[in-house]
Amino acid sequence: MEWMSNPEYWVALLTLTVLEIVLGIDNIVMISILADRLPEHQQRLARQAGLALAMITRIALLASLAWIIRLTAPLFTVAGQDISGRDLMLFGGGLFLLAKSTHEIHKSLEGVRQGTSVTGTAALGSTLVQIVLLDLVFSLDSVITAVGMVDEIAVMVAAIVISVVIMVISIEPISRFVKEHPTVKMLALSFLLLIGVALIAETFDQHLPRGYIYFAFGFSIFVEMLNLRLRRRQEARSAWGPGELDPDPEEP
Repeated sequence: MEWMSNPEYWVALLTLTVLEIVLGIDNIVMISILADRLPEHQQRLARQAGLALAMITRIALLASLAWIIRLTAPLFTVAGQDISGRDLMLFGGGLFLLAKSTHEIHKSLEGVRQGTSVTGTAALGSTLVQIVLLDLVFSLDSVITAVGMVDEIAVMVAAIVISVVIMVISIEPISRFVKEHPTVKMLALSFLLLIGVALIAETFDQHLPRGYIYFAFGFSIFVEMLNLRLRRRQEARSAWGPGELDPDPEEP
């Protein structure tokens, strides 16, 4: 525990915790969307279990540092491109995200077109299996980031635990918001499509900076927040009718 008296490790802990939260955003979004397919009484359990599995997976990977290091070693070469175990996992995870996001977009649009609900149609077991597969891909990414930043495993574990606790606190309001606003859900699924493309690109050493993807997603959400505020004002005006007092004191 000597690291606790070193201020450099505390700065590293804060930085790594923020990075773990940022890297966990896509995980939170996907867990929320997958859990939304379950019956109402199972959704909270799936979200909390998914985050718990994410924390266990990341700590287990940290305990296997030698294995993680071997994942970056080339296994074979394709067209002059070295392929490692990490590349294979990122490629598989990217394909899974592309397929799952496309499937979710299709089901959501079909449900809207036919006027039917798409919630409550999945099984808890299969949903948790999908969450575990996603956790493995996202955890690998975050653990490799942690290993590259800090050489003290206690700092890595502390950052992961803190970030997961913060995500547990925030996942319920995020899930409610995504569920109540279909357009935000479409943006989230489109964001996951981009993450899938980025994972596949990294397999071939074509690094797409995640910051650009997160900025694009954040800007899209900001614009959608403005649209939601505008729609609420228009609905309020319609409810009061012409000739009545405007219910919004901010409007002239």
